[in-house]
Amino acid sequence: MRKSAFLLPAVAVVVIGALSSIFIVDEREKALVLQFGQIVKVQEEPGLGFKIPLIQEVVRYDDRILSRDLEPLEVTPSDDRRLVVDAFARYRIADVEQFRRAVGAGGEEAAARRLDSILRAETREVLGSVTSNDILSVDRAALMLRIRNQAIAEAQALGLQVIDVRLKRTDLPPENLNATYERMKAERDREAADERARGNEAAQRIRAGADRTVIELVSEAERESQIIQGEADARRNEIFAQAFGADPEFFEFYRSMTAYQRSLTPGNSTMVLSPDSEFFNYLKSDQGARAITE
Repeated sequence: MRKSAFLLPAVAVVVIGALSSIFIVDEREKALVLQFGQIVKVQEEPGLGFKIPLIQEVVRYDDRILSRDLEPLEVTPSDDRRLVVDAFARYRIADVEQFRRAVGAGGEEAAARRLDSILRAETREVLGSVTSNDILSVDRAALMLRIRNQAIAEAQALGLQVIDVRLKRTDLPPENLNATYERMKAERDREAADERARGNEAAQRIRAGADRTVIELVSEAERESQIIQGEADARRNEIFAQAFGADPEFFEFYRSMTAYQRSLTPGNSTMVLSPDSEFFNYLKSDQGARAITE
C-alpha cells in the first residue's frame, strides 16, 4: 500500500516530464529550441521534436508566405510632382536562426515593422529617381522589381526573403488634386482649340479649292459653249450663203417671211411705214411683186 502511494506520483511525474519534453512542429511553421535564451536546436521539418523540460523552451514561427501592407507613402519623383503611393509586400521567414538573432523576442511583428522601414526607404529611393509619368505608365512593373531587388539584401539581415513588392495605388495628394485637374482641363481646352483651328483652316482650304474648281469648270464650259456657238453660227451663215447662191429670190422671200413673223406678232409696238416700203413687197400681188423686182 505504501509502495503504491509513492509509485503513482512517481509515474505521474515521469509521464508529465516525458510529455513536456515532446513537441510537434506543424508543416506550416518552423521551430527553435531555446535554452536560457540561446538557440540550441532548429526544427524546420514537420513532426515530433524533443527538448529538456523546464530548461528549454520552443518558439514557433510561421513558415508560410506572409503579406504586409505599407501605410500610404508620399514620394517626390524627379519632376517634383508629389504622389501618394500604396504598396504591399509578400515575404517569408527564410532563416529562423538569423531571424531570432535579428529581432530577438519581438518576433514577427517586430520584423514586420523593420521590413516596413526597409520597403519605405527603397520605395522613396527608386520612385524618386524617375518621373511621375514613369510611375503611372506600364514601366511601373520594372520599378516594383527594382524596389524588391534592393530590399532583398537588407531583408536577408533579418532572416527574411522578400518575394514580391507591388504598388496598389498611386494618387496625387489631396491638396494637389484640384490644381492638377484644372491644369489638365486647361491643356485639354487648348488642344481642343488647336484642333478646331486646324479644322477651320482645312475647311477653308477645301472651300477655296472647291470654289476655284467651280470657276475653272464654268469658265471651261463657257469657252466650249462659245466655241460651239461660233461654229454653229459659222455653219448657219455657210448654209444661208449656199442657199442664197442657189436661189437668191427664195432666200430673199425666206428672210422677209422671218421678218414678218418677228414683227407682226400680238403685243408688238405699232409700226408706221410707207405703202411703197420694200418691207411689204411680198404682201402685194404677184404682179406687183414681179414688177417691183424687174
